[in-house]
Amino acid sequence: MSDVSSSELRALMARVPSVDKVMASVEFAPLIGEYGRTQVLHALRSALDAWRISAQSGDAAANPAVSALDAAQLHATVAAALLARNASRLRSVFNLTGTVLHTNLGRALLPDESVRAVMTALTQPANLEFDLATGTRGDRDDLIDDLICELTGAEAATIVNNNAAAVLLTLSALAAKKEVVVSRGELVEIGGAFRIPDIMSRAGAKLREVGTTNRTHLKDYEQAINARTALLMKVHASNYAISGFTKEVGIEAIATLAHARGLAVAVDLGSGTLVDLGEWGLPREPTVRETVAAGADLVTFSGDKLLGGPQAGLIVGRRELIAKIKKHPLKRALRVGKLTLAALEPVLRLYRAPEMLTERLTTLRLLTRPAEDIHGAAQRVLPALQQAIDARYTVAAEPMFSQIGSGALPVDVLPSYGLVVRMADGKRGGRHLLALEKQLREMARPLIGRIADDALRLDLRCLEAADETQLIAQLVAQPKRN
Repeated sequence: MSDVSSSELRALMARVPSVDKVMASVEFAPLIGEYGRTQVLHALRSALDAWRISAQSGDAAANPAVSALDAAQLHATVAAALLARNASRLRSVFNLTGTVLHTNLGRALLPDESVRAVMTALTQPANLEFDLATGTRGDRDDLIDDLICELTGAEAATIVNNNAAAVLLTLSALAAKKEVVVSRGELVEIGGAFRIPDIMSRAGAKLREVGTTNRTHLKDYEQAINARTALLMKVHASNYAISGFTKEVGIEAIATLAHARGLAVAVDLGSGTLVDLGEWGLPREPTVRETVAAGADLVTFSGDKLLGGPQAGLIVGRRELIAKIKKHPLKRALRVGKLTLAALEPVLRLYRAPEMLTERLTTLRLLTRPAEDIHGAAQRVLPALQQAIDARYTVAAEPMFSQIGSGALPVDVLPSYGLVVRMADGKRGGRHLLALEKQLREMARPLIGRIADDALRLDLRCLEAADETQLIAQLVAQPKRN
């Protein structure tokens, strides 16, 4: 660091242009037009303050560019600061993790029909709570109630912001200060430490555990019923599996017992699907319609998992029970806005033509994408990736397995293909692979993969044609790091 004499410092300071002069300059006019005078003024003053600190510390004397306080450099500094300050924290990424419904990456991608509907809802007034037939106030649930009931066979439906909220609201409305009977083998915990016992407690209901972790019998439910019982509840274990010496009681048997005792049965399906996934070679999951037909009085499920829509929690079932749930004070706190309803309705309509779902519903299209198509994408992306990274790494196209994600069918995998990056010298990757992973995450549109078995693995199942083109262009334009 160089020393700056008092006279030199005064000379440097004398060359600092006034804030008013800079703000009135032609060069700064576009910045003011884009970001507004307040933001530009703040960024300019910050840049000048930083320069003064550098000058006083002696840095300016050692740096001609700083000492001259070049106008172009000042403009570039302010422009960069404004760009960084106004950049969105929510960024588009390439999901190359191999998990289709990745909770951390936003789960289900919406079809074009939903995107258009959301844009309309964003820019135009809509009949969110207005009955066009009567000219009076309406119920926002009415916008999709008939459609959900058509697809599920339920008498009524309501919607909240996610499935955890759906379970919480159901228990709060129907089981507060009463007991809910659940098998020990179904006391699940899902992402974010959401636990069925905790939700019971928050809802003011008392959990009555029956059976054991691996085996529960109908007599266990029967013996647990007493004057304080409000519900018999079944939770679909979609995020884990128990094998071996196991037994669980089906919904039909539980419903028969409950109805004979004047009780209701609630089923938390979690991921919740409206169609038989087995038709497309995927592992089979119980559908909402099957669950309702089996005797469930209430069924809760997610909108943004296997259903393929926006984040939402749906509750379907008997009309009188849904009406009671909708009257509970929590319903207003947990209700969804117009954007969720606008996005969900087009997704539900797609299910009216199930034979076209693999073309139109993004989630199902990704889940059923043939491995050979993904292999082709891997071959096309490979040269660009190898070019973008340094010679310490080697890239190969290899088969791998994707998973559905978000707690749906965790033990089942989908044959896929992707790119595997290893150290060219055959040694363990360690910090070098971590550095490469960080490099890919720092690209204009970040690449999100995973490190496993001493390799960086980029599963291309979720890389469709448009994204593939963009990814290759980004990799080609990426300056190679040595």
